[in-house]
Amino acid sequence: MFNLRMSAERLKRITDAVREHGRSSVAELAQLTGASEMTIRRDLEVLAEQGVLERYRGGARSLLLRGEEPPFALRAQEGLEVKRRIAAEVAALVADGESVVLDGGTTCLEVARLLVHRRLTVMPLSLHAANALADAAQLTLLLPGGQPRRGELALTGPLTEASLAALRFDTAILGCCGLTATDGLTAYDLADAAVKRAAMASSRRVIAVAEAAKLSRTALAHVAPASALHAVVTDQAAPADATDALSAAGLTVRMA
Repeated sequence: MFNLRMSAERLKRITDAVREHGRSSVAELAQLTGASEMTIRRDLEVLAEQGVLERYRGGARSLLLRGEEPPFALRAQEGLEVKRRIAAEVAALVADGESVVLDGGTTCLEVARLLVHRRLTVMPLSLHAANALADAAQLTLLLPGGQPRRGELALTGPLTEASLAALRFDTAILGCCGLTATDGLTAYDLADAAVKRAAMASSRRVIAVAEAAKLSRTALAHVAPASALHAVVTDQAAPADATDALSAAGLTVRMA
């Protein structure tokens, strides 16, 4: 577990460095991370397969713009312990018998893994979460239509939105790319933002999940004002000014 965590942290540092500078050499990344050049070359191959960067002899160049979301496979390994704490807090807010629409994203995937043995009706909005819930014995699984985004496997488009419009849920659990009291809930992808809005419109209660860093971030696509949410579950590293502002906007802020 320790080695996996160290590897994930190293991959993130490499990604951030290459993204920030546009390109970096193997030697520069080895010096940055304290890893051997052989290890860095292996890491670059992994990141190239994920579409994060492009290899060239002696280094790599970024394929990500600063305003873009990193690939799912990379995000899934980042801050896993925090995401699991947030997921546990969210799962505790859901009562048996509820109907739930569950967003895509890595934190919502951790929520799905905790709901699998619950007596619920759940519509997951990603194939990752649907797969996690597929063998649930007590849970009623509803699958929307839609087109999965490559890598993310989040379902988007008119079929997804129509599936949501046809139903009414007790709770929507939404991931986000950014959440602030000023700019509200935001996403990197326009189609994803449309699906989130449709999920909100079909739900009596909306809970957002957001690691601390997202509470000071605004992404491209506006989803909804903060006041349209009922609660946000974040972690202990969340800045007090951000959580205070969200509380003032009417949200219940829970720390995991």
